[in-house]
Amino acid sequence: MTTVVEHRFQCTDRVQIVADFSPPKGTDPALLDETGRLDADFISVNYSPGKSARVNSAFAAAWIKQNAGKEVIFSLSTRDMNRIAAQGLLLGANMTGLENVVVLRGDSFTKTELAITKPVDDYTPTGLIRAIADMNRGIDYKGLKLQDPTSFCIGATIDLARSMDRQVELTRKKVETGAQFFLLQALFSPERLTEFLERYADKYGEELSALICCGVQVLVEDGVTFGALPDWVTTSLRKGRSGEDIAVETASRYLDAGQRSIYLLAPIYRGGRRDYVACRRVIERVRKL
Repeated sequence: MTTVVEHRFQCTDRVQIVADFSPPKGTDPALLDETGRLDADFISVNYSPGKSARVNSAFAAAWIKQNAGKEVIFSLSTRDMNRIAAQGLLLGANMTGLENVVVLRGDSFTKTELAITKPVDDYTPTGLIRAIADMNRGIDYKGLKLQDPTSFCIGATIDLARSMDRQVELTRKKVETGAQFFLLQALFSPERLTEFLERYADKYGEELSALICCGVQVLVEDGVTFGALPDWVTTSLRKGRSGEDIAVETASRYLDAGQRSIYLLAPIYRGGRRDYVACRRVIERVRKL
């Protein structure tokens, strides 16, 4: 077993690849088989993408670890759980051998969705990070001692499609409360990450020490994208360049900027279907960079 951070510093001679994976909407374990064919260092299991009913991220991650032999990261949303539920799930996850967890809020519900469900938000993401750090010290949400401390490597997210100054502040809070690594939401402009890191260092007088896994999305025609695409990407697509080529170039630009961890998002079609075969091809090419 190894954590994301330990792996990065143990394997300095190669690119670290974290592959994003959507858990299935059904219970057939064969739906998870694709993970075993991904040459990724870690499989990061999403939390209910599209706000749909899917296998819980922690349960899917545990199956993948035990049956596909892959190192995994599971995700936990503050939107859907109160403190008892969140800490109970975390204890169970750690008991099954899960070590890497990413804390996020989750997308807000629409007005239509609020007619049939509701958010909980008992924790903020920063609050849950702090709570997990406390659990690692053997303390639960009531301030009482656990029988055994947990041993989580705590992750969070950075979204540079939002206000950069706000992301700098949130990242600092998350680091101070216990975040050890970050999944950077997909970007096609690595220089924006460079600017973010410079602003962080200027504001706090020190570099961001936590590991950043740089988000790279493999685009597909009529697929789902996250945020606006920069001109160089739209121009490349218009000229017939493949999303796989663009993803490899984006990863290469991150590596040229000194980053060594890539968070790769397989193509996402409308309706949620993913193309992990394309993801495998991109991983193979990134390994050669």
